[in-house]
Amino acid sequence: MNDTARYTIGELARRTGLTVKTIRFYSDTGVVPPTDRTAAGYRQYDVTAVSRLELVRTLRELGAGLDEVKRVLARETTLAQLASAHLGLLEEQMRVLRTRRAVLRAVVKLDRSTEEVRLMQELAKMPDEERNRLIDEFWDEVSAELNVTPGFTEWMRSAKPNLPDDPSTEQLEAWLELAELVQDQDFRRAVRALYQEHANRREAGEKMIDHADAPKWWAITDEAKASAESGTAPDSAEAEALTDRLMGLATEEWGKPDTPEFRREMAAYYEEHDGRMSRYWELLAIINGWPQHPVTDEATRWLATALRASAR
Repeated sequence: MNDTARYTIGELARRTGLTVKTIRFYSDTGVVPPTDRTAAGYRQYDVTAVSRLELVRTLRELGAGLDEVKRVLARETTLAQLASAHLGLLEEQMRVLRTRRAVLRAVVKLDRSTEEVRLMQELAKMPDEERNRLIDEFWDEVSAELNVTPGFTEWMRSAKPNLPDDPSTEQLEAWLELAELVQDQDFRRAVRALYQEHANRREAGEKMIDHADAPKWWAITDEAKASAESGTAPDSAEAEALTDRLMGLATEEWGKPDTPEFRREMAAYYEEHDGRMSRYWELLAIINGWPQHPVTDEATRWLATALRASAR
């Protein structure tokens, strides 16, 4: 552009892609005033005005208000400060939109009523302390007044759903599912029954599983899941080797000898496995970004069959 050239509003509109009406508005409000006027009173603009107008257009496209644009042009604020403020607003809007998307996806998937949708929206917006309280109340109810291994319930409840500041849609959906799961009365009764069985066995003097050994059991179920998915036969040599490892853990944990009866007892344990308990931990892993060890129904059925096949 020629530094001494002058442009009419029409020429400026063609150069910038803005409408004549928009340029006139910016001119009337003092955002991009004309450089001078012709003898007939028509506005004219120089190259500085063109650059100024292009900056205004860019800032407006990024969501800046007219007053903010004026402050930038008047050097009352910097572009970096303006960008920082708008970035914060944009990130908050994105967080809200992700939350709404997670709720809407859950509504589509679960076909819930109007009241349930409202509750799901409230769950999605819960702060960390409220999420933790919901989990604590769940474990308080299922373990109340039962003689369980000291520290066991504390260990179970120590795993809290801590959503990051910028959660993914998958994490939000996992939280919604987890919140519904721990409030489900049937699930609470099922976990309570497991706790009752634990207490009964402890009072009978049986040795109980040390929760610190959980990773060893996860390794077994991870391999069982892979074997089931790959089509490995439950009565194969590979399956027998895995069940031998499993029974090695079981005899150590429970203090019982590796007998056919104990193998069938372990098989019954896996046959009665409640997949919702595994799902509880899988959802926590998704929310918190932990490694996942999903114990699927397919894996537990495969282990139960393998144990029965090895009980001889």
